[in-house]
Amino acid sequence: MTIKQIRAFLAVAQSLSFAQACMRLHMSQPALSLAIKNLETSLGGPLLSRTTRSVVLTPEGETLLPIAQRLLAEWENTEDLLRKHFTLQLGRVSIAAMPSFAANCLPQAIKAFRDQHPKINVTVHDVINEQVVEMVRDRRVELGVVLEPENLDGLEFIPMYLDRFVAVLPPDSALHDQTEVSWNQLKDYAFIALQRPSAVRRVIEAQVGELPVAFETHQFTTIGRMVKQGLGVSIVPSICKQQMSELGACCIPMSIPTVERHIGLIKREKTQFSAAAQALADALQRLFNPKEGD
Repeated sequence: MTIKQIRAFLAVAQSLSFAQACMRLHMSQPALSLAIKNLETSLGGPLLSRTTRSVVLTPEGETLLPIAQRLLAEWENTEDLLRKHFTLQLGRVSIAAMPSFAANCLPQAIKAFRDQHPKINVTVHDVINEQVVEMVRDRRVELGVVLEPENLDGLEFIPMYLDRFVAVLPPDSALHDQTEVSWNQLKDYAFIALQRPSAVRRVIEAQVGELPVAFETHQFTTIGRMVKQGLGVSIVPSICKQQMSELGACCIPMSIPTVERHIGLIKREKTQFSAAAQALADALQRLFNPKEGD
């Protein structure tokens, strides 16, 4: 059975008139008769008894009528549900993001997304870079935001911007007034680092070598507070600058060497985003490339 055949059968069965059914469905009588005939052929027998003056349901037609009504209602509900998903009137999307991005940039993108699509539910997983990659690969989330992975292995990376890392110093540091600081100026201070296997720590160590770590933590918030108290210095992605400033620490661009890494979206290779995930990905890209999103 096809939906077209079910609609044709119901139109005739409910009106008991081919002429009225043709008007209701905007079909010609030959096309309607052919649809009914094909349905009867596929099922194995007549569903309607036709004379020149009347149309009545056969016993098999009476059996089919409530089933056909239920099938058509379920189909129309399915059509409506999917249409709402495709037009972003309904739906959900899950995103995983590394903590530095989730705390500092993601809320702004979600706000812009929800202003446009208030009926879409967004679930955020705030996890370390490596877990973001695992969650996308394992299909637990559709998209993730990470520092560019060294090994994509079945994933696609979509760069959003190049992040230049910054030095984090106490507000009363002797380096406070400099426009840039070098690693040579920092290496004699106690260093506060993220614990391994942090991707941020790997990027920093790849550029400056092994860190003289005095303190380790899992959270950027803890780094900012410890630096503010004068316990040491740190290096963080520039997306954390506002967060560090709010915690009372001072951020200055790094030089010699410059520590940089692309931050972007990851998705499974050769897969297409759902309509909701694509809209959220677009909102994230507009955050860093507003002209491209216009």
